[in-house]
Amino acid sequence: MLIAASDSTLSGVAAWAVSLMETLGGVGAGIAIALENLFPPLPSEIILPLAGFTASQGNMGLAEAIIWTTIGSLVGAFALYGLGAWLGRERLIKIADWMPLVKVSEVESAEKWFGKHGKKAIFFGRMLPIFRSLISIPAGVERMSIVWFGALTLAGSLIWNTVFILAGFYLGENWHIVEEYADILKYIVIAGVVIALAVWIVYRVRAARREGTGTDG
Repeated sequence: MLIAASDSTLSGVAAWAVSLMETLGGVGAGIAIALENLFPPLPSEIILPLAGFTASQGNMGLAEAIIWTTIGSLVGAFALYGLGAWLGRERLIKIADWMPLVKVSEVESAEKWFGKHGKKAIFFGRMLPIFRSLISIPAGVERMSIVWFGALTLAGSLIWNTVFILAGFYLGENWHIVEEYADILKYIVIAGVVIALAVWIVYRVRAARREGTGTDG
């Protein structure tokens, strides 16, 4: 059993997620994140740190938590992609209008963002609340390449899941602090990814120039 978390802390979504992970381990964490993708109001900012906390208590391995939650992210994302491709924009807008806690304006914002940024929207969208789920819908409606969609979803989800699970793992009983600072952590993660990509691009450009100079010589 998970210890040291107060009854008030482990309530609602948290209690449900803990029960699922205690019962099924990493698979339970994957199911919780898959459902979080399908139902955006479920907060990954709670589920992921809890997965890390569960791992710190020995209920599952750290790598197991990261792998299964990333699989869950892919399953949920592909489910929404499939719905977008199958039902189309208008039907999904009507469904979103019917669903509690989901705003049509958020779906439309995800649609506009995807239309403007394309592949980048899929990758970085995995690191933004609400967009993390909804960005799959316009990708499906527009029949984006499944290979690109899967690869970018995998990369973005793996980064996001790993950061939040590690935070929960090392914070232990104080895992709930992650939720309080989720917005700040979000920007730190995105900034870190952008910097890493910039460094990689600079490295590749310099390497190409060195190779070109060597060839000319």
